[in-house]
Amino acid sequence: MQGHIDAAKKQVLSIVDDIKEEFLNEAEVRIAVVGYKDHADTPNIQFLDFTPLADQVRSFIGRLTADGGGDGPEDVLGGIRQALNATWQQQTRCIIHIADAPPHGRTLNEYSDYGDDYPEPGSEPHGLTYEPLLKQMTTLNINYALLRINSDTDLMAYSFLKVYQTTSADCKLHASNRYYSQSLIKSTLTLAATRGGGYSRQSTSTKAGLLFEETQLGTSFSALRSLVVKIVTASASRTALRVSMLRSDRAFSSKKYTKDLTAIKEDEEYTPGDRLETSPPKWDKPDWLNETLIVEGFSPDVVVHHASTLNDMMASDDNIKMSVTELTIRKRSLPFAQGSQRVASYARTANSSNRFVVKSFKRGGKRLAHLAEDMRCQALCKAFALEFNTFSGEEHPIDFIVTTCLKGRSGTGSASGDDCLSLEPFIEGTYIKYNNNSGYVNNDNPEDRFNQAAQAFSHFTFERSQGYFLVADLQGVGYVLTDPAIHTLDRKRFMLADTNLGEEGFKFFFATHQCNDICRKLGLMTNKSMVISGRYEFRKSWPPINNTVCCSNQLCGKIVRVASAKRSDKYPGCNWCDSCWPQLHRFSTKLLCIAPGPHHEFEVSKFFYESQGRRTPRTCPDHRKASETGARVAAVSTSLWDKFKSASKMNSHTRTRLSRKLSNLESSITPFRN
Repeated sequence: MQGHIDAAKKQVLSIVDDIKEEFLNEAEVRIAVVGYKDHADTPNIQFLDFTPLADQVRSFIGRLTADGGGDGPEDVLGGIRQALNATWQQQTRCIIHIADAPPHGRTLNEYSDYGDDYPEPGSEPHGLTYEPLLKQMTTLNINYALLRINSDTDLMAYSFLKVYQTTSADCKLHASNRYYSQSLIKSTLTLAATRGGGYSRQSTSTKAGLLFEETQLGTSFSALRSLVVKIVTASASRTALRVSMLRSDRAFSSKKYTKDLTAIKEDEEYTPGDRLETSPPKWDKPDWLNETLIVEGFSPDVVVHHASTLNDMMASDDNIKMSVTELTIRKRSLPFAQGSQRVASYARTANSSNRFVVKSFKRGGKRLAHLAEDMRCQALCKAFALEFNTFSGEEHPIDFIVTTCLKGRSGTGSASGDDCLSLEPFIEGTYIKYNNNSGYVNNDNPEDRFNQAAQAFSHFTFERSQGYFLVADLQGVGYVLTDPAIHTLDRKRFMLADTNLGEEGFKFFFATHQCNDICRKLGLMTNKSMVISGRYEFRKSWPPINNTVCCSNQLCGKIVRVASAKRSDKYPGCNWCDSCWPQLHRFSTKLLCIAPGPHHEFEVSKFFYESQGRRTPRTCPDHRKASETGARVAAVSTSLWDKFKSASKMNSHTRTRLSRKLSNLESSITPFRN
């Protein structure tokens, strides 16, 4: 171990400087050191408690020597106990363990009983066992990284990992660990349980969870510096996201939950005992979607993007238009996946073959105004995507699914009038997390063009908005993304959105972002040094764009090339994607006109009216009033729209009070401290 001790001593000053630079010189880095040997050695444990003084750490490490020892195992558990007893203060907590020998006990090492002085677990002089220690580590929200030197610690690492997996932590053994394959099987089973199978994705709450990682250190002492900085950066990112989620829960949860929020694991996704659909969806089986909901709500209203559309939407929420929607939804009563707050169920609408997901809340806390804010965020993201695709070229398109926010219609008997839910297209495939809202960047496949486009898109949104917005937390299947976060310079914008970290979100992004060739192709100028100095230079002009379109089905909204959009004189001003176009005819039917006069039939596309959030007319075009749309909106506005506007007024007062609360809370939370 002496070479590694010497490397730590030489590099500790650089490590601290690198961590501070990584977090824009706003990090307060505190380090504690535990040196452990074996029970017969004196001293057995050497300890320096947390200090911000790197020179003091360097001096302490310089006094450590690699000597003593008898049998193969060492007093690893005693060292961990001492680390847990250090004066942990900051939100970001990380143990970096450099070891070439396992603990005592046959459950943690593969020595024979003759090669271990204490082969029976718990028989060491201090009587420690690993499970309580590891559970204490997870309770303290400590991320753990083992810098592996040889295979002697393989069983220890696997045993420790299994404890962390019980907390839904993000766990990874090094590929050379002999238990690597077994750990993958365990992780797959855990994910299947927590995500509910086929719709699994690496969710925001997963990235807010704890980190357990084994990395190969080997004999390359120079690798120590980069490994430590990488691990601490990942830990800080997860901590910031967990803190922001907890802050959001405190702000928006009902009173009956606020008292116990500190005991609620906000990253817990699976509630034991809850039944989930485990079989593949049977979309075409009659009556498989066995529950009917009659709902009303709002959907985004932008289908044609003009040169000024994005500027208008950035200027005011009032320019992010919404349409009133009335729908009949058929869903599976048993959800197939769940998070800490919502459950997801397979669904279809009454007059379409498109596949959807209905997400509904397990408990109170969010109302239609919150869902409408999320919908507006996603609509703004799509507007950014339309311009990004034009400027970057069609080779790397970005698109966001459309979210419709809905509320059960009172008196229908099919859904409570207080039930709020969202409807979004079902995306089949493997979800990939590209980045999150607090600095995480997917480096698993940096050469993947979708990954590069996603990272460049986040940078583009900041540059295009002149530093007023930054879209992050990008995940999805290929180029189809969902559930983004928007950070805003104006604290009054998107205040009901859970993941808006404001200027702190800008800092987290630039702390870890590395520009790629798409960033350079777009001429993006902003960088980390500008964030540190507060002096920005933005690209001064953007070329005018031609009108681009989205599918006119408000429940689809897929970005469509103008040249390939489907059009019909029967539906003037509408553009349709390849999936929705044939349904106009497929769901056409003949109805009997109910207007006074001789009985006669007329042909109507139920799909068209559903795609516009409207009820299918029961009168022929000749009898239909010219003011049909205005009359419909006027009728609906007396109920849902007035309720929503009333809620918005109340939310204005709530936002003011919430802003004060968040300001007080932020004075005690500094996400960049480690």
